[in-house]
Amino acid sequence: MSMLKYIFRRILQLIPVLFGVLVLTFVLSRAMPGDPILAHLPPVYTPAQYEAEARQLGFHLPLWQQFFIYLGNLFTGNWGYSISINEGQEVWELIWERFPRTLDITLFAVLIASFVGIKAGVISATHRNKAKDTIVRGFSLVGVAIPVFWLGLLLQFFIAYRLDLFPAIGYKDMRYADPEMITGFRIIDSLISGQWYIIGDYLIHLALPVFCLSFITLASITRQTRSSMLEVLQQDYVRTARAKGCKEKDVIKKHARRNALIPTITVIGLNIGGLLGGAVLTETTFNLHGVGELLLRAIIDRDYYVLNAIVFMITIIFILVNLFTDLIYAYLDPRIKY
Repeated sequence: MSMLKYIFRRILQLIPVLFGVLVLTFVLSRAMPGDPILAHLPPVYTPAQYEAEARQLGFHLPLWQQFFIYLGNLFTGNWGYSISINEGQEVWELIWERFPRTLDITLFAVLIASFVGIKAGVISATHRNKAKDTIVRGFSLVGVAIPVFWLGLLLQFFIAYRLDLFPAIGYKDMRYADPEMITGFRIIDSLISGQWYIIGDYLIHLALPVFCLSFITLASITRQTRSSMLEVLQQDYVRTARAKGCKEKDVIKKHARRNALIPTITVIGLNIGGLLGGAVLTETTFNLHGVGELLLRAIIDRDYYVLNAIVFMITIIFILVNLFTDLIYAYLDPRIKY
């Protein structure tokens, strides 16, 4: 089967998943306690005012009619309007203002965690039960066990407040205005507008949250790489390569590491999807105003359209990341036939 046919078949298989997520999210969001209509009414209101506001927001229709109207609008590009967070603003515009910040910390964190995690996992596996292995396993165990918000608070207290090396909160110095919004990404927009000083300020503000996320992500990648490498190193073709006189570094890099990366790629893909969906605790701790914080506010304020749109976007991200991960499998292991 050609790769294009495989991609097409995978996309068709994921359509029911996407539809199921939309149904569950829509129904559960409407089942949350509280009434968003009351936020648009004065403290004392009449039933007529309540009915008029419900009609204006579209909440007077039966739930199934609201869902199909929302579904039709969603796939035609109309994601609705915010009803609580920033009343009247388009949901897509509200999300896009914050998504680039989440994407920035996700990419930086995943790149750092993948590079260091794979290296550390290989070193740990090739020095099994030795000092290097013990140190790597100790750090990975701490990374898996430590809560991300607690690590963020520790970084803020010691690095930001005690040592004053990096800013504790925010994504920019308040003295600097945002560059002209062209792409939505501050680094790219700063380069285009010639405001180079903003790039350094932005990267300094991202240092602590990126370290926080990369340390937590690094732990899972390291553990998975070590486990896969230990399994691969016991295979016959590795012993054969050593018996033929191949150098140990060639055995590790060319024969063992590439095959061991397949399970690790799965872990990396899941981490990318999860972090792009919104690192809620990290963004809230460091006051980054990203998608994760927006999702939390949408839940608290019962902003149905924002909540449903973010979950829809997260689902799409997971689908695309999983599909891309499957394509990387074929590159790493030519034996895989779809």
